Amino acid sequence: MGYIPTYEEVRLFVETVRSISDYDFSNYSIKSFTRRLEKIISDYHFHNVKELIVKIVSDRLFLEKVVKEITVNTTEFFRDPDVWVRLKELISEYLYDKPKIVIWSSGCSTGQEVYSMLFLMDIMGLLDKVEIYGSDLNNDVVEVARKGQYRVKDVMEYKENFETVFARFSYKSKIEDFFDEDPKTSRFIVKEKYRKIPYFTTQDLTKQVNIFGKHFDIIMCRNVLIYFEPDLQNKLFKFFYDELTDYGFLVLGKHESILGEMSMRFKREDSIYIKKPINRVYW
Repeated sequence: MGYIPTYEEVRLFVETVRSISDYDFSNYSIKSFTRRLEKIISDYHFHNVKELIVKIVSDRLFLEKVVKEITVNTTEFFRDPDVWVRLKELISEYLYDKPKIVIWSSGCSTGQEVYSMLFLMDIMGLLDKVEIYGSDLNNDVVEVARKGQYRVKDVMEYKENFETVFARFSYKSKIEDFFDEDPKTSRFIVKEKYRKIPYFTTQDLTKQVNIFGKHFDIIMCRNVLIYFEPDLQNKLFKFFYDELTDYGFLVLGKHESILGEMSMRFKREDSIYIKKPINRVYW
């Protein structure tokens, strides 16, 4: 068994990072954070947390690299196809007739979720109504999202996701219809009509600040909250509730759920939570 940081060492690392930067990991799940810290120590051949701390204090660029590795998120096009199928049904029921549909993908990583949403809206004939924002703590992944360029082989790994969604919609199309291919770099580039719509930026979700000045019809925050302690999760559920329009959707990861008092303020549809208006608590 390799080196495993103690609780005290993890807290010392977190406090050090908070004292020398604007990053605050104090509300991250200690179990998840320890696993990521353990991997960093192993990958960079440190003997212990103290050696890692000495390095981040003396080398700001290395600190940034470590933060990016701690906050890295995985994503894919049309992840969990059943969620997208249900999302389409709910959009048709609650949002279809709205003049504008405002969407936020929080923890958007490299942008596949944002573009999947735009593909879905295009399939539904709603693309001209969409205003969509993507944010992530990691500036590197935000830059990837802005460019909308992905290796062909990486996109094709999710061919089954596309085909499952298309089949359920009786939609006659294929992956290549949403991308331009650059044979010189073996990359797919999201078609310009989609790339021109999103606004991507960096944001620290833990600060619970709506930096966009909008209320949202859909907030997607999938597989992010599982890395936070329960107290912060509950604060974020309240924050998301306040930032949603009535009957707006909060879309979580399949292994995430709202518990306690805040669960009464949403109507649950699998991993999609529909905001109940204040005067419709029992709807």
